[in-house]
Parts: sequence; C-alpha cells; structure tokens
Amino acid sequence: MVEPPSAFDFVRSDFDALSSHMAQCSAAQGRWSAVRGGLQQAHAMAIGRIVTLAFIATAVTIALVTFA
Repeated sequence: MVEPPSAFDFVRSDFDALSSHMAQCSAAQGRWSAVRGGLQQAHAMAIGRIVTLAFIATAVTIALVTFA
C-alpha cells in the first residue's frame, strides 16, 4: 500500500522550485543582462531576414555565373 506524500514533501518540493526560480532570476539580472538582451533583439530581427538574404545571394551568384 502506498502512503500519501507528507506535508514535508510538499514543502520541500516548493522550496526546491523557489530556489531554482531565484537562481534563474539572479542569473538573468547579472552583469551581462543588457548585452544578452541586445543580442536577443538583434537575433530576433535578423532571423527573419536570413532566408531572404540567402535567396538573394544565391540568385545573384547564379546570375553572375550564367551571364558572365
């Protein structure tokens, strides 16, 4: 027969979850958080244009090889 979890188990798991959350928040507000945020914004803007840029570069390369 399986015993139900005790109140201590719930408190312990809540404490572990809170500890993990606090560690993540502390790391997010570290010395490099502004740099990390700027890089994430630049990545978000660039990722949508990478496919377009690759297509244009390929088309220009094919055109140069074909007509040169």
